[in-house]
Amino acid sequence: MERENGTEAWRELGDRLVLERDLVSPASFAALPRLVRLASGSAKARHLAGEIMERAAGHHGGDDLLAVSADVIAEFGALLDRHLQSRPADYLVTFRALLAVKEEYHWANVLGDFTDDFYHLACPHCAVKVTIAIGDYGRYSAIRDWNLGDVDRRDLRAAPAGKLSGVGRWMHEITVRDGEGVLADGIAHLFGKAECPRCASVFTIADEYAASNRPVLR
Repeated sequence: MERENGTEAWRELGDRLVLERDLVSPASFAALPRLVRLASGSAKARHLAGEIMERAAGHHGGDDLLAVSADVIAEFGALLDRHLQSRPADYLVTFRALLAVKEEYHWANVLGDFTDDFYHLACPHCAVKVTIAIGDYGRYSAIRDWNLGDVDRRDLRAAPAGKLSGVGRWMHEITVRDGEGVLADGIAHLFGKAECPRCASVFTIADEYAASNRPVLR
């Protein structure tokens, strides 16, 4: 890739470093320093390094290599942040990679563009399965019925910017900074409140979704 930068060569490298588009190995992390070196001038290198980072919470046998790559990963994070500020066409891909660099692997893997996003979780009070919709068709909690679709909808309550904290605050501030209004609004709803259609209890969406789906870091 350093010599030729050909599409087929990048595809082959991607297949070797991210197996079946999902699994990484020690070779993936061994490649990070050279990928990051290429990333400032190559979208393919940037995207591949991001894919590797998004899978860093899995069982891959590369923890030692990941640990010694801390400086390279920090450099990659700075590069990604600069790229975000250029308002690129691959904004969401870049943002997800930056989330992975920040070790927010869960959100790096599930965050969508909020045009038609659904999150499924259990109500923390009555355990009924609740569907959270954040997209062009509405922002609501509902019970999903096989025949009727989403029923008994309740509007979500977006978190005011001043009430956000932790990673939700950081995500919102970055997207506001970069003029990504749809993403910023979606994040405010994702880290806001939902009402359970069954028992009417109110809970924080991101907390409940992450509690059930966040990977356990070793």
